[in-house]
This record gives sequence, structure tokens and C-alpha cells, in this order.
Amino acid sequence: MNKKWLLFLIILIALGFFFFTKKNVAYETFTREASEIIEEDVPVEKKEKVLHIQTPEPLKAIYMSACAAGTPSFRKNLISLIEETEINSIMIDVKDFSGTISFPTELEGTNGTGCTVPDMKEFVKLLHSKDIYVIARVTVFQDPHYTSAHPNLAVKKESDGSIWKDYKGLSFIEVGAKPYWDYVVDLAYESYDLGFDEINFDYVRFPSDGNMKDIYYPNLGTKTKPEALEEFFIYLSEKMSEKNIPTSADLFGMVTTNRDDLNIGQVLELALPHFDFIAPMVYPSHYPPNFNGWADPDDYVYETVNFAMSSAVQRVEDLKNAETTPQEVKDHLNKLQLRTWIQDFDYGGDYGAPEIREQIKATYDAGLTSWMVWDPSNRYTRAGYLEE
Repeated sequence: MNKKWLLFLIILIALGFFFFTKKNVAYETFTREASEIIEEDVPVEKKEKVLHIQTPEPLKAIYMSACAAGTPSFRKNLISLIEETEINSIMIDVKDFSGTISFPTELEGTNGTGCTVPDMKEFVKLLHSKDIYVIARVTVFQDPHYTSAHPNLAVKKESDGSIWKDYKGLSFIEVGAKPYWDYVVDLAYESYDLGFDEINFDYVRFPSDGNMKDIYYPNLGTKTKPEALEEFFIYLSEKMSEKNIPTSADLFGMVTTNRDDLNIGQVLELALPHFDFIAPMVYPSHYPPNFNGWADPDDYVYETVNFAMSSAVQRVEDLKNAETTPQEVKDHLNKLQLRTWIQDFDYGGDYGAPEIREQIKATYDAGLTSWMVWDPSNRYTRAGYLEE
């Protein structure tokens, strides 16, 4: 190859390298500028920070069903009741007796038969704007919707292995069905992230009012009912502690006076260490005739509630002072963990303003400060609560 052709080849290679480099630089410059434009012009979606209200002391709450929460007239009336009286908190169903989850979610409970509240998040924000503490009520092991989707986790009939139902036709998930525990935890997390300030766990028990002679618990194994339920309490407590979520649990009223588990697994001393608050349902109408010598506890409203809650206070103190109680449990225990569930509904007798005040006074006289009021119709007796 002569020198002329060699020089031509060198010039050709140099020109190719020049244009290739220029093209890459232009491409990189375009890419960088386009990226900067995207970063500057397209807003990044930020997750809204949810604010929570600190648990009031004392707490004075009313219950609100999902159906009421989705009805403007009920919202208006109950907010008015709270704003004009001593009440400072409200408990709303997020999973009711049917298993329906009341707010929009990807969890399984959305297809239940109960009421829903499409704007639950906005409603909670409205309540917060009025400085109202908001509790999410979760009906735990009574869940017909979940049992229909997961019959392998349901309480069964011993006779034929079909799903057991109580006298109301409602079915239960078995306490020992551990896959269900995570479903409950996920719902609690989602409720807290939506804005609820506390999670209340109801129906944390084995069934009680169906054909108990034809019932079978496939997941119970060799555990007793109290042992199985305590295992769930421990798991739940650990998961809620990870997010610092305040918790409460509803228990049968007679757990404060009975030393057995009432055949439903509930023992007061086994629940106290694992929840921030315990609320025994000491409705006088739910006690049997001749309880503590009273022919009809409905005629002894103050006495029944005071006796029940005073017994609970004593048991908290006994557990706190017991040598066998671990120090971390002693540090947790406090009589003010106890909240009284009182009734503002007619059952077994007439419950008006005098009976409400008697139940509240009975609570205070037992050395307690907090109470919650149940009325399934959500039509509360305004005269029963002090004006503010």
C-alpha cells in the first residue's frame, strides 16, 4: 500500500471516530436533559402523613356501627353528642359480626354482607379535626365471611365435619388457626395507617352459644382453650408493638369474678399483660339471676357494675404483687388499663339516664376513670351524659 492510500485510510478512521464520539455525547446530553426535565416537571407522589391523637385519660367513648358511620344523619347526631357532652372518643366497626371490612381495602373482607363506609379515611380526619379519639373495632374470631372462603380454618361440627354455627347462624374461625392471625394483623395495620388511633379486638374467644355438644377444634391440638388464646394474644401484642399501636380487648363481664375460663378461653390474668386496655362487658342485663345473691341484677345496676369492676381492680393488683409475675409484666400492669363497658340499651330492663349514671358512678367508685358505652342501635340517651 502506497503512502497516499495509507494517509487516506488514517483520515477516514479519524473522521469516523469524531462523528461517533459526537453522536454519543449528544445522546448522553439529550438523555440527561430529558431526565432533568422529567424530574423537574413530574411531581413525585408523596405518601400522606397520618396524624394520630394520643389516648385520652380518662377515655369516655361511644360505639358506632359501620352502618351508622355511613349514614350522614347518624354522623351528625353522634358528633353533636360528643361535642356537647363529656364523651371524647368513638369506636367504629372496621370488621363487624359478618366479617365485612367497612373501608376500601384489598383484604378479603370487602365482599361480606355488612355495611361499608367508602369515605372512612375522610370521616376519621373529620373526627380528628374535632379532637375526637377514634378506635377501630375488629370482630376477630366470629367471621362468617372468612369461614366461607377458608372452611379449613373454621370451627367444625364433630358429627360430620361441616362448619359449626351458633344459634344466630354465625360461624367462627378457630383460635388456633394461625394463618388467620396475619389477616387480623394486616387489618389492624391498615386501619392504623388509615388514621384510627387504637385497635379494639372483640370476640377474642372460643364460641359460647351454639350446640356445644357437637363442636370440634381441628387446630387446638393438645392445648387448652386458655393456652391457645394466650398464644394468640402474645403474637398480636408483638405485632402491634412493632408499630406502637395502642390496643384494647373486650372480654366477657364475668371474667372479672370467675376464676375459670368460662369455657371460651378468656382468663383476665392471661389477657392483661398483652393489651394496653381491657374492657369487660359488665352489662347488668347479661348476668344470670341470683348472681352474687341478687335475684335480678337489672334491679341492682350500680351494685353489679361496681362489684364486677372492683373485682377486676383487685385481680390486677394481685397479679402485679405476685412474686411469680415477671418484672416486665409488673411494669405494664395498672388498674387504669381497665375500662368499663356499660349499656345504654334496653335489655332485661329499662336503661335510661339514671341507669347510665349509676354504671358510671360504679366505675368511678371502683377506682377507675374510663368507660365505653354500647348501644347497637347507636341512639344514645343524651341526658345520661354530662354536658360540657
